[in-house]
Amino acid sequence: MTEHINPNTPSYPGPRNKENSVSGMHIVRASEKEFKKEGLRSNSEYCDLGLSKCTNGLVSIKHNRGCTEFTEPTGWHWHDMQAHFVYVIKGSITFLIEGEEEPITLVAGDSLSQPCGVPHNVVARSNDYEVLELNIPAEYGTFEVHAKK
Repeated sequence: MTEHINPNTPSYPGPRNKENSVSGMHIVRASEKEFKKEGLRSNSEYCDLGLSKCTNGLVSIKHNRGCTEFTEPTGWHWHDMQAHFVYVIKGSITFLIEGEEEPITLVAGDSLSQPCGVPHNVVARSNDYEVLELNIPAEYGTFEVHAKK
């Protein structure tokens, strides 16, 4: 369980300057974004927005988008992480999540805080989908789950 933070008591002596800040600073300009097909899915491309570097791998945020047609579900899998948050910028994405009776479809402006370690399956997405995905930690394992319905 996460310890509750008191907003009236600082967790470190402050204020700080850039040289002794608890995190770094990194700017990614829209015109300089570099999307790569290095993520989990070959039909998507990913742009690391620099948070991992600034937080020494504690947190990652990536801009993900479709680059080819989505033709089949991802299959049931889970991620070894402490937090997994998705915000849809454009298009739509549909998940099956273990323990949920119905598929969950998110459209532009929707968000989902996925329950960590719980198996899920992406079963549909629009070809124009774009999401921001926040993960804690930045590097994590993804593991297949067999024999899910």
